[in-house]
Order: sequence, then structure tokens, then C-alpha cells
Amino acid sequence: MNNNVVCWFQIPVNNFARAVKFYETVFNFKIEVQNFGEEKMGWFPVAKDKNAPNAGGQLVYNPAYYKTNSNGVLIYFASQTNNVSDELSRVEAAGGKVIVQKKIITPEIGFMGAFIDSEGNRIALHSTK
Repeated sequence: MNNNVVCWFQIPVNNFARAVKFYETVFNFKIEVQNFGEEKMGWFPVAKDKNAPNAGGQLVYNPAYYKTNSNGVLIYFASQTNNVSDELSRVEAAGGKVIVQKKIITPEIGFMGAFIDSEGNRIALHSTK
């Protein structure tokens, strides 16, 4: 296989401004916002190195097409500090709810945690420390 299977993801939101603020607060980065008619998109930053691992994605608002879900697909975000405790510590103040505190998956794989975002989506985190 030459590429990872996942190449892009979209996270549906109910309140676009609230979701952008939530993710910018939890991950401590800026989301680029664009409007496409009825649809609003918030682009997560991507690595400058085009060969960097992982996939890019965006927040997307279009209530006719996208619905939030706390029991559907689970997306794992890479911790920006390589310690999921850092992002988890900002979730509740940003309007979300931690549902899985940092725990080890295996020593080889690392750690994970999970939360419900400001829109009701279940999101996970991964780090090696």
C-alpha cells in the first residue's frame, strides 16, 4: 500500500462559530474559515511537509446534509503536544465533555482519551506519551 487509507475527514457542526472557537481553544491552533454558499467550512491546519503522516480535515456546517453524532464514526486527533492530557484539560472550559480520561492503549501504540465536542460529536485523541 502506498498511502494511508484515510485521506480526509469532515466533522459536522450545528453552530459553526461555537465549533470553531471550541476546536481552536482545545487544540491551541487557528482554523481557516470559508463560506461556500449555504455551507461553511473550517479547515484544520495541515503540516507543511506534504509527506507528513495523518489526514487533513475540516468542520462543516450544512444542516440539510450533515448531522452531528455522538455514537458514529470515531476520529482520532493527534495531540499537538504528544500528551493527550493537555487537550483534555481544555475540553470542558471550551464547552465540551471529557468521556475517557487519558489511558494507555499499549506501550507500543501509546495513549488515548476522548471527549464530546461542543456540537455533540464524539472525538478521540492519541499520543505516544
